[in-house]
Amino acid sequence: MLSIRNFSKSYDGKPAVKQINLEVESGEIYGFIGHNGAGKTTTIKSIAGILDFEEGDILINGKSIKKDPIACKSIMAYIPDNPELYDGLSGIKYLNFIADIYRISSERRMELIKKYSEAFELEANLGDSISSYSHGMKQKLAIIAALIHEPKLLLLDEPFVGLDPKASHILKTIMREICDEGGCIFFSTHVLEVVEKLCDHVCIIKNGEIIKDGTVEEVVGDQSLEDVFLELAEHD
Repeated sequence: MLSIRNFSKSYDGKPAVKQINLEVESGEIYGFIGHNGAGKTTTIKSIAGILDFEEGDILINGKSIKKDPIACKSIMAYIPDNPELYDGLSGIKYLNFIADIYRISSERRMELIKKYSEAFELEANLGDSISSYSHGMKQKLAIIAALIHEPKLLLLDEPFVGLDPKASHILKTIMREICDEGGCIFFSTHVLEVVEKLCDHVCIIKNGEIIKDGTVEEVVGDQSLEDVFLELAEHD
């Protein structure tokens, strides 16, 4: 579903990500972890088509994000760590705006908006202005907006920040449901316990380079993911 091939990205001539190669298969939840500044957000934004890059290619369902960005974006969704929403709109107007972009039928959008707004306990607030929302409510709205076109690839950057425990549990359940239906998840988080429990595959990036990649069992072995991460992060 997602193939990153010899991907490199620099800022003002300084490499941020160097020759990354990885594969995310349908049905997989893939954890992408590393210290601050390791290259996680740069990689995710490049997959999403937000950032251009100098070398390599990123394929989504066999299509290049460089050569065919519309086709790629039509089957994926990206949720950043700090969603920028249209504060002047109400929650429901924002969701309908997103549904219009993806040409979701009135019947289907109503069904999905009801399903996810009830799950995240946001239904009663959809008529309110987004400017009145708390950070957690905005995060929930961004998640619902990302799910409304039923993406095959979901990109998440620190998705649990601002969510209460119940909402976090619901999101984890939805992530697994997406994969069970043939989609895949690529996400970054500092909450290593979540990665260890939730993910099928994990990759550790340091200074723009992959230093460990494999199934959770292969990477962790008889240690915890936290122990493995700290050992690798401290080793030069």
